[in-house]
Amino acid sequence: MDMLNHPDLGKALTQSRSGLRDDHRRSLARFLFWVTGLSLMVFAALQMFSGYPWVSAVELVIGTLALIGVARINHTPYFERWVYGYLFTLFSFFIVLMLLPDASMAAFVWVLMMPVLAYLLLGRREGMILSVPFMLLGCAVYFVFLGGVQGLSKADFVIDFLNMVLCGSLMQVFMYMYEQRREEAEQRLIEVAQTDALTGLANRGNFQSTLIRTIAESERSSSVFALVMMDIDHFKVINDTHGHETGDYVLQEIGQCLQERLRGTDFVGRLGGEEFGLILRDVKPKAAYELIEELRTRIAARKLRFANVDLSVTATFGLAQWPEDGRTADLLFSAADQQLYRGKRAGRNQVASPTKVLSPQIKDVAAGGKG
Repeated sequence: MDMLNHPDLGKALTQSRSGLRDDHRRSLARFLFWVTGLSLMVFAALQMFSGYPWVSAVELVIGTLALIGVARINHTPYFERWVYGYLFTLFSFFIVLMLLPDASMAAFVWVLMMPVLAYLLLGRREGMILSVPFMLLGCAVYFVFLGGVQGLSKADFVIDFLNMVLCGSLMQVFMYMYEQRREEAEQRLIEVAQTDALTGLANRGNFQSTLIRTIAESERSSSVFALVMMDIDHFKVINDTHGHETGDYVLQEIGQCLQERLRGTDFVGRLGGEEFGLILRDVKPKAAYELIEELRTRIAARKLRFANVDLSVTATFGLAQWPEDGRTADLLFSAADQQLYRGKRAGRNQVASPTKVLSPQIKDVAAGGKG
């Protein structure tokens, strides 16, 4: 059984500080670095001709760093540092522009860009923490700036200042609510993408991602775990005899039974059709076999009733232990699948594992029976 390459979206979103996934944030940052670098090169030339050589020099240095960031931002392991450095420098530069003696009133428009950039690149919490102090400072500079405007009446002064404060406040609230709603919407999409709609269990892609992550964690901690493949016996007969609605009901009941019995550290998913997968963490072969044998017994004893039809269902399990039966996800899946096939050939309704020795009679059936 081949493992498919499946991006672990849940993990990607969890590790990201904003509603954007890490790769999206890097793309956005790269675009901003391009725009910033090229724009500052142009502004550096203009400031030189305007009589501000020191401003021109600062713009030239920042623009050069931004263009260097274009080449490195997609691969650097210090992405957060680049973002913080970029935003802090950019926001500080906005304030410097506002403090210039010949500053234009249009320069204060950049204050409203602060929450947009901060929230998109840093998320709600960090974006608010960084942008609010700079916006307050910008409003204070604007207050001083208005006080120096000749011919401005007191009423016009209050109106212009309140317009800036109100627009800045609304921009903060808007970006905060926007980020919150977007994070929630993306989280719901990820849950839908990683959940089996019928049983509510993890779907195949989610299960594979969890298995890969469990292997990595076990490598670091030197812990062990078991991978279990489970198949409902003669499920096709149930569908053909009683209809697909009955089959769906059986799948839901089995899924609920698996969730009820397994521990909080274990993981279960529906891999497709009547096939389920289980990850039993921190469990040795004997304990894993006993747990699954008890689960097999519970399923066989569970009485199901749907549309006035009484049903009895059994299941066959195949166990593989990490790392004895394989250190990679593909090898472990293959080992568990082989044991599942072995259990089916031996008569179904049983647990098969490399450490479980079949009786001579069952061995004969397994050797000569059909799949």
